[in-house]
Amino acid sequence: MNLRFFFLGWCLLASMAVPAKGGVPNDANQVLVAIAKDWDRDKALLWALNRTPDGWVSAFGEPIEVLLGRNGLAWGRGVEPAKAPSDRVKREGDRRTPAGVFKVGKIYGEAAQLPGGSSYPYRQIGRWDAWVDDLKNPYYNQHYVAKPGKVPPWFEKQRMRLGDAAYEFLIEVRHNADPPVPGFGSAIFFHIRRGEDRPSSGCTVMTRSNLIKVIQWLRADAKPHYVILPKAEYDRYQAAWNLPAFR
Repeated sequence: MNLRFFFLGWCLLASMAVPAKGGVPNDANQVLVAIAKDWDRDKALLWALNRTPDGWVSAFGEPIEVLLGRNGLAWGRGVEPAKAPSDRVKREGDRRTPAGVFKVGKIYGEAAQLPGGSSYPYRQIGRWDAWVDDLKNPYYNQHYVAKPGKVPPWFEKQRMRLGDAAYEFLIEVRHNADPPVPGFGSAIFFHIRRGEDRPSSGCTVMTRSNLIKVIQWLRADAKPHYVILPKAEYDRYQAAWNLPAFR
């Protein structure tokens, strides 16, 4: 079944739930919400939502179609802890997208600046930027900048890829970041998809035009968060995690 028809008829309502510890903070005024049909899907629909006095309002109207990890979803380490046994928890190299509630981090890219109309923390990457996925490295799942003349021997294998169209811009999803725990997954971003039906290794990917639209919408002072869940889990935790309500 096409995901667009699956969600047809749903509309956004104001969430009146009182949050438990964790969940979407009351001062988070931008939320990206991706909902998949179930744990094993590699596709989802993504809404960009603004908090208003009358509740959550879609910023773009129609949701964005996104691709996920080729093996679907597994619980990640974000604002909320995993709610599942170990066989459903995100692991390094499992090609699953982490599920849960996450802060949206910095944007990285090769360009000198973000697209016009953007206003968000940005790091232009170059020859000395790395993102570490080596479980034995003390900088696991962290951005690392090498100093010319003092480059560690592991650097070349961890260097951020340059000249790759899919990585033109990378919006950090702060999964397993506070603090990083080796083995529970690294380098999770929003970025440009490589093909219409080509899933990722764990990131949330979309067309270039949609990624640019998200970048231009993001505002640091709105404390944006990312919620990504299968539909059944979204319904289960909607009230306790202060998630925008759907029907």
